Amino acid sequence: MAKRQRPSTVEKYISAAPNEALPHLHKLRKILRSVVPEAQEVIKWGTPFFVEPRFLFAYSTHKSHINFSPHSACLAPFHEELANYKTTKYSLQIPYDEPLMEDLIRRMAEYCVGYVSEREDQSFW
Repeated sequence: MAKRQRPSTVEKYISAAPNEALPHLHKLRKILRSVVPEAQEVIKWGTPFFVEPRFLFAYSTHKSHINFSPHSACLAPFHEELANYKTTKYSLQIPYDEPLMEDLIRRMAEYCVGYVSEREDQSFW
């Protein structure tokens, strides 16, 4: 069986995404870019990351949802607003058949940028 090649750029990642993911994928990327336009968009571990120079957030497509993965400390402040969504310690799952909660994602991203910029340690994570 041929091994699936990982995308080397964000554009290649998006072009390989399932069609049902594209509306959420484009909106999510637009929101994140507007929050932190100076961040670099890179592929790490086969996934799009926003870094400046430390990790800010990532996103990934799956069979029936998109994952938004901010820094792990950036989900907890929004736990009440996320109560109706599936979350893990590190990510928020947004089903393709539900609207993208643009305002909430923007606020989470803004919080995350502030959190990461105020950290004193210089680790990537």
